Amino acid sequence: MKSSSSVTSSHTMYESDNDQDYPLYTMSSAKTTHNLHQSVLVIGSGAAGLVTAQTLITDGFTNVHIFSKDSHPGGVWEHNKVYSGVFINNLYGDYRFSSMEMPRHPSRDPKNNRLSAEDMQFYFEKFTETYLRDRISYETEVLNIRRPKPPFDSDPPNWIVKYRKKGKKGMREMGFHRIILCTGGCHKPRIPSAFSPSAVKASGFLGPVIHSSDFRAKLDTIFAAVQPSDHHRSMQPNSRPDPYLPDPPSAEDHGAGSNSDENDGGGVVVVIGGGKSAQDIAGFLANEGHHRNVCMIYEKTDAFVASTTQLSSRIRRSRILGVLSPHSELRTPLERFLHKTWLGSRTVRGIFDMASSYSFKSFQIPPNSPLRLSQEPFWSLRVNDEVCRRGNSFHVLVNEGKIHIEAPAKAVEFGEDGRSIVLNDGRVIRADAIVLATGYESSWTDLFDVQTINQVGLGKYPPQYVSLDAYDQEWKGYMSLKNPPPAPAVNQQWMSCIYRGIVPAKNILKRDLAINGAVFSTNNGYVFETTAHWISSYFLEDSFLQLPAGIKEAVQSTERTSAWLRRRYPDMLHWTNESHSSDIQFWSWPQYTDDLLRDMGLRHGKARTGGNALTWLFKPIEVEVIKDLTKERAALRMQSA
Repeated sequence: MKSSSSVTSSHTMYESDNDQDYPLYTMSSAKTTHNLHQSVLVIGSGAAGLVTAQTLITDGFTNVHIFSKDSHPGGVWEHNKVYSGVFINNLYGDYRFSSMEMPRHPSRDPKNNRLSAEDMQFYFEKFTETYLRDRISYETEVLNIRRPKPPFDSDPPNWIVKYRKKGKKGMREMGFHRIILCTGGCHKPRIPSAFSPSAVKASGFLGPVIHSSDFRAKLDTIFAAVQPSDHHRSMQPNSRPDPYLPDPPSAEDHGAGSNSDENDGGGVVVVIGGGKSAQDIAGFLANEGHHRNVCMIYEKTDAFVASTTQLSSRIRRSRILGVLSPHSELRTPLERFLHKTWLGSRTVRGIFDMASSYSFKSFQIPPNSPLRLSQEPFWSLRVNDEVCRRGNSFHVLVNEGKIHIEAPAKAVEFGEDGRSIVLNDGRVIRADAIVLATGYESSWTDLFDVQTINQVGLGKYPPQYVSLDAYDQEWKGYMSLKNPPPAPAVNQQWMSCIYRGIVPAKNILKRDLAINGAVFSTNNGYVFETTAHWISSYFLEDSFLQLPAGIKEAVQSTERTSAWLRRRYPDMLHWTNESHSSDIQFWSWPQYTDDLLRDMGLRHGKARTGGNALTWLFKPIEVEVIKDLTKERAALRMQSA
């Protein structure tokens, strides 16, 4: 692999004790020319990374590279991470890019309309083979990204990337002019301190403790540690001990690695967490675990939407949900009615409440079920689309008693016997293996040192230019936001300072760093592809792309966005991370992508997606409507020239 500027780990020409962020020699020329030959590094080979690289190459960038820590493309749906029974919050064919239809997986059931993890893996492998052959350096882990320091070459790179290739000794460094972070929010596991490796060792816990990100790779380890319970099926129900209670004290202590399952109802896998990963893992273990006992512990689980039959695309892929969800800009009379009047707000909240109630009813969930300890769909980002009732889904398995739930509860420490965990109310639960579905931290903290993060503006920050309540009056009239859930301390709700969720505001004038895949939405394919075109125009210095006039204006824009998100999702921001939620457009992705298209001077709203004054709200938004964005931007570029 070659780059227009590169260094090796043995060079010291950029080393300096002075940590000042030096101006770059290439800045002035980058603002006035479209140098398509400058090197671009895309970090990550998930959905966002793949479509971003493809878009840049289609636009004429000649020196585009992708570094991926994985051995195959796909990101969270990479070959080694996928297991059976996992379904995405989309229907088959919904999550794709405009340049390629979704090919049918050879083992796919044609009667099943749900989109599976295997479908996504298959699609991204085909997409890569078609458009990005030989562009990706697999098993290449980026260790650090930094600015070069003087003395400079005549043409220094804007970034120095330190990386390591699997199977090769030592670390290497390479220079790049531009970097696009596509590392997503599911890269660095969040491990509670009470269940960290050091805590495991100190407690003497005997079984495996893994994070959900390693579930597929460590599945055999879990099965080896947990004895199936089917050899107890012949016992009378009343004579079988509760498998979720720890073993009674015995005269003999069990040694490490020993197994006491022969005296009880089989081993127990405990899944800590209530999110979608926790549900998928618990469901897999209940379906494929050969009668191993599964216990799930959470305070609240994800909300879900479902019905007895599949909802029409006029609801699933249209603007209706975005309009029903309040947005910081209410641009249509209908939106203003729904969110600023008493009747409209009652209609909005009533629809969300009705959808939740109907979902519980469609899955026949009893009123006293722990499954009802879920998030409120209107206020939450943790809402899953179950489409319709399936016989082996998580909620059905809980109803049938095949997954044991402890809720509301929180696991706080390991038990003293090495085979249990203690809950916050003092109860003790048997645990032969533990899966931590406890989320992720920002993937950026491992790529940049603290100084560079602050220089560029990739962390979470309090407001710099306005007070916390500066925007209260602007959104005070939103009747639909009355009676919000309790919010954590405000310092737990800071957001990253990323303009449009794409460019660090403090770095916006340098045009050498962008992000794709960090805007949290329910239509990732459409959002990622539109964002990729925005980034390409940003790097090309397209004069038609509307940007803030300076850093202060960009920062103020992000602070307004942060203030809105604190108001819109008061109980959600404390668990998000920067690389996962640099902006949140959960239901409102149509408005967000309209803003990006508007920035580029392109058709947006119903002018792009179709429909008239009566039908625009329910017109399905197809990914094909953005298929020609490259040509449209090229035409604007010609006009500007």
